[in-house]
Amino acid sequence: MERPQVSIILPTYNESMNILRTLRSIAESVPRRLSVETIVVDDNSPDGTGSIVEEYSAAVRELAVSVVRRGAKGGLSSAILAGIQRSAGETIVVMDSDMSHPASVIPRLLEALRSRCDIAVASRYSRGGAVAGWSARRRLMSRMATRIARRCLRVEVEDPMSGFFAFRRRVIDDLKFESIGYKMLLEVLVKARGARVAEIPYTFTDRTMGSSKLGARTVADYLRLVWRLYRGGARGGARRSAAFLSKAARFFTVGASGLGLNYAVSLLLAGDGAWYLHANLAGILASMSTNFLLNKAWTFGDRDFALRRALWQYARFVSFSSLGAAAQLGMVYALVDGGHMGYPAALVASVGASAMANYVLNKKLTFGERVWG
Repeated sequence: MERPQVSIILPTYNESMNILRTLRSIAESVPRRLSVETIVVDDNSPDGTGSIVEEYSAAVRELAVSVVRRGAKGGLSSAILAGIQRSAGETIVVMDSDMSHPASVIPRLLEALRSRCDIAVASRYSRGGAVAGWSARRRLMSRMATRIARRCLRVEVEDPMSGFFAFRRRVIDDLKFESIGYKMLLEVLVKARGARVAEIPYTFTDRTMGSSKLGARTVADYLRLVWRLYRGGARGGARRSAAFLSKAARFFTVGASGLGLNYAVSLLLAGDGAWYLHANLAGILASMSTNFLLNKAWTFGDRDFALRRALWQYARFVSFSSLGAAAQLGMVYALVDGGHMGYPAALVASVGASAMANYVLNKKLTFGERVWG
């Protein structure tokens, strides 16, 4: 038998109402000049999806179809990988089996791979793409997941969460996959750095038959995958984490030294005859000023002390420090009086929260750094 040029992977679970329409659509859409195999990876569907495909495969000749039966529902990404391991084509196409991914887009994906890229993504969010049939809640969730992927993992693709994509087999030859969740494309984009990517706009149409697989576990798996990819060093994620924590440690060390200075100045002036509130105010201003100078030069490495710039930064630093103090007082009051928490525990919680907020705000808005890094 001739080795197929293209392998189309269809993961399924309870898709008996859609799978035959999907297969027929693929048969009508793929170019006749290409040798194509379609591999259905079925996770032991109770509705008999696997058996339906086997009957179809035995009855038709226009499309080479095989079934990989798995013993249990093991997740979409792992199903795709199982299909890839069984496949023989040098080009892999991955798509859903619920008719939300139109097979008519496959030739455009293959043409993009042939002419200009290593990974071709059928994109809902690039110019010309669209989504039909989704609720406002589903749209919001999708956009949030996309934003998390783009911002946290620095993926420069409009639709990294697409489940409809094609790639050259060599792109993943040396990659080790987490096999978590339902978005294998995201993992490919993160780990196959340097691969050329093209986005092909299309209209995603929500399923009309069967039920969606999106649920709380899907969301949790996605967040777990993002964390693992980030922790694994996506675009220097480990280095950014170390930099964030290192600067936070310096910021809090400076804050601790400021408390000592505040106490010393307040005590000294009060002992010299100043009203205790005036003495305390002077201590606060002294500690804020030294905290600003130390954080500017040491924590954030900003050595530009041009007067106008330094005064503008100082004003912001004092403002955020004051907001942090006010937030701390409010949080202590809410936890003790409203939440009936003991004062020591409430104090620890409020100091920690306000200190971290103070650090992040000053890092981003006073000294102009990225929050994470």
